[in-house]
Amino acid sequence: MLERLFHLKEHNTDVKTEIIAGITTFVSMAYILAVNPNILGKVMNSNGVFMATAIASAVATLIMGFLANYPLALSAGMGLNAYFAFTVCLGELKGVEDPFRIALTAVLVEGVIFIIMSLFKFREAVVNGIPQNLKYGITAGLGLFIALLGLEGANIVVADESTLVTMGSLKSLPVFLSLLGLMIIVVLDHYKIKGAVLWGVLITWGIGIIAELTGFYIVDPAAGQPSLIPDFTNTFNFSGLGETAFKFDFQWAGEHFVRFLAVVFSFLFLDFFDTVGTVVGVADRANLMDKNGKLPKAGRVFMSDAIGTTVGACLGTSTVTTYLESTTGVGAGGRTGLTAITTGILFLLSIFLSPIFIAIPSFATAPCLIYVGMLMFGACKNIEFGKDAADTIGAFLTISIMVLTYSISNGLMYGVLSWVLVKVFTKKAKDINKIMLVIFVLFGLRVVALITGFM
Repeated sequence: MLERLFHLKEHNTDVKTEIIAGITTFVSMAYILAVNPNILGKVMNSNGVFMATAIASAVATLIMGFLANYPLALSAGMGLNAYFAFTVCLGELKGVEDPFRIALTAVLVEGVIFIIMSLFKFREAVVNGIPQNLKYGITAGLGLFIALLGLEGANIVVADESTLVTMGSLKSLPVFLSLLGLMIIVVLDHYKIKGAVLWGVLITWGIGIIAELTGFYIVDPAAGQPSLIPDFTNTFNFSGLGETAFKFDFQWAGEHFVRFLAVVFSFLFLDFFDTVGTVVGVADRANLMDKNGKLPKAGRVFMSDAIGTTVGACLGTSTVTTYLESTTGVGAGGRTGLTAITTGILFLLSIFLSPIFIAIPSFATAPCLIYVGMLMFGACKNIEFGKDAADTIGAFLTISIMVLTYSISNGLMYGVLSWVLVKVFTKKAKDINKIMLVIFVLFGLRVVALITGFM
């Protein structure tokens, strides 16, 4: 039955590998169950946000697995949740009563628009219309980006006032454990141990628990060092969902239509290109692209994403999107929707077992992000630097801007704008397809919006 549903042999995988990959993906992104309620809890009921996040993530990821048969997991997007809480609710809508209701309405409208776009295959056309060299740049950029997330989560890379970033203290136990975890993954993978990435996470976490029990790891939540031992008090609380589910405000949206439209456009734009970049990078890493560099069933991928956003808005969470951490499952061997199904089921179980997943520290998940980021960065070898000026500058700016501005959509914006402009100025405008022209115009409008302060 599983073979018939997911075509495991065709994708050179098996049930055990897919399940391990699904667990790996979930473990690497389970932090969202703790982080999202913390961020959105500034403007709405945090318990309701937790339930909404878990359920919406499960629904969207299960749809992805069954509908698209791809190993992609979805949840409330990092960055988009902060934009929801701080920029929209506490910024643009400051002073408005219950601003989260307006923001949820905007996310709902965004989701419906994405469903319509998916039906007309617009986002699918965008993915398939991006030049191959830029796709390699996106993959490499995402690799470096998620490696940075891992290095940051491990405190190997920390903020610095004079140089922006610097090396973290080697005296820190989390730093040491993260580096140890990375070595464990590398060595296990070298010896072809199944689930090397997941084993690396679990072994690192286990060593951390031993360190806490023996006094080497000091619990200090204020310093970012929470207890590594699960706390099962105050579990199974569903009451908050009543404070977040279906809390829309269409009346305000109608009375302040232009202002509301600006909020919708901001969510729409950020999510659109973040998702496109993530899907391209993960699909390339999983060898899901065909020989022409196109993504089969891309429409189903984006429909799953759109439905997830709509369901999330109805339950009470910010935009649901495809997760970069899906690459950890791909790195563990995941190639089909069975990986996503496994992750989706774990999101459902997290409603009842959340203390376990939330207790896994960032220094334990960081090694798998760093390792998979390293593998994805290998796409650089496929970029034909120097052969074509537009391909070269487009790929380079995509990689560098994505990482250095901490934004997938920013990397895409600089990469696309530079690629099109250089093609024109080097008298190769005939290489620019219609889709790239549309993307160029959209990013041009965003530049104008950023300059004028519209978004």
